[in-house]
Amino acid sequence: MKRAHLIVSGRVQGVFYRDFVRKEAEKRSVVGFVRNLQNGDVEIVAEAPESKLEPFIKECKRGSFLSHVAKVDVKYETTKEEFEDFEIRF
Repeated sequence: MKRAHLIVSGRVQGVFYRDFVRKEAEKRSVVGFVRNLQNGDVEIVAEAPESKLEPFIKECKRGSFLSHVAKVDVKYETTKEEFEDFEIRF
C-alpha cells in the first residue's frame, strides 16, 4: 500500500471536481477522502497499491470536464490504513 496527500489548485471548486475524484477512486479501489479547502484548493488523501494509486493521481491531475487543474502538489506519506472507502468530506 502507498499513501499520497495531494493539494490541487485551479478552478476545482463548484465544478464537480470532488465527485469526479470520488468516482475515479471507486473505479480503482482507492480509499481516503477529498475535501474543499477555504483557500479554493482541494485536498485529497488516498491510499492504494501503487499500481492503482498512480493512475488515480494522473486522473486527479487531468480533472473533471468543467474543472481546470493548474497545479497538483503530491507528497507521499506513511500508509496508515485508516480508511475503509473513499468519501467526500465537508
